[in-house]
Amino acid sequence: MAASIFKDVEMAPAIEVFQLTRRYNEDTFPQKVNLGVGAYRTDDGKPWVLPVVNAAETQMVSDALNHEYLPVAGLPAFRNAAIKLILGEDSPAIAENRVEGIQCLGGTGCIRLCAEFLKKIFKYDTVYVSKPTWGNHRNIFKHANFSNIKEYRYWDAKTRGLDFEGMLEDLNGAPENSAVILHAVAHNPTGVDPTEEQWKAIADVCEAKKIFVLMDNAYQGFATGDLDRDAFAARYFVSRGFEFFIAQSFSKNFGLYNERTGNLCIVAKSSEVISQVRSQCEILVRTMWSNPPNHGGRVVATVLNNKSSYAEWKDQVKTMADRIQMMRKLMFEKLRAKGTPGTWDHIIKQIGMFCYTGLNAAQVEHLINKFHIYLTSEGRINVCGLTTSNMDYVTSAIADTMITVPSKL
Repeated sequence: MAASIFKDVEMAPAIEVFQLTRRYNEDTFPQKVNLGVGAYRTDDGKPWVLPVVNAAETQMVSDALNHEYLPVAGLPAFRNAAIKLILGEDSPAIAENRVEGIQCLGGTGCIRLCAEFLKKIFKYDTVYVSKPTWGNHRNIFKHANFSNIKEYRYWDAKTRGLDFEGMLEDLNGAPENSAVILHAVAHNPTGVDPTEEQWKAIADVCEAKKIFVLMDNAYQGFATGDLDRDAFAARYFVSRGFEFFIAQSFSKNFGLYNERTGNLCIVAKSSEVISQVRSQCEILVRTMWSNPPNHGGRVVATVLNNKSSYAEWKDQVKTMADRIQMMRKLMFEKLRAKGTPGTWDHIIKQIGMFCYTGLNAAQVEHLINKFHIYLTSEGRINVCGLTTSNMDYVTSAIADTMITVPSKL
């Protein structure tokens, strides 16, 4: 048989979080714990289909929906509801018809569409991402042919908090025609967010340097349990008159992980240019996924456009956020009670489902190899993977690790 034409194709490096899940699934150790995958889990360690989502899906089945193509820009009822959710019912941008939405394949699709728009329409080639950032940000812009992907300082390992001065200094050094990805709430992976006053200073720099802003908004409501509070950054930038994009994901706050449901919210200064921007986005969408799938968008639209379902959903989102906060508090208390070396206040100061523990790569390997506790090499854990039944085991393992493999900080 002739040699394969694919024989010289190099093996790509494994995607860490999926590799972790594979290792976890293959592990037969009875007390194994998965703190890697970014998905909500109940206190029983199980996925949770939100009851309001289940009800919406049941209604969709009874409605006997057809399977015709959606418009290229997506389901209007979904896009309009998503825009109101992030910007607020009373948003001046909505009232003045200077905002548009494009339904995308999850938050990832939103970010890719933004990257394609900036590259092909604006001819941008420089984007700033936080150090560290969500693992896919750099790759998305790289594959959109950005050649200058730069970092701005964000995580301060010594304080386990935000390197605010470093962030501003780096953004102040941005060249003309630069873009920046800002995490709207619950920064991934650190869980460290700017304060409201710091957001104002960030806006000052972006305005002065004419930096194009893409806000990655994956956790609205899921972070604090308060939809309006979690939307502060986006609404503040609107109030300042910014023209910018917001990548909205409904994976976490609706539990629609495998439905890939996202909306790219586009805010402009005037209604006259919105149709022009939308037309270019539609051409880009046509070449990537042609038009979006219906199911996830229909679920979100059904819930957000019904008052009683919307109220029910808000309660269920708060249930998830409250459990995350409870696990943070319990982890902090257990680590302190065990006399674990180091300071752990950052666990309760950070926000959202991810916690940047401060554990280094060697300590992570120790946790995986000795205790079968799976987390990413940068020390990020999914707080949802913690439960009242595994908390003692996990915190005891961390205490052992801090003694056996001391931190260099």
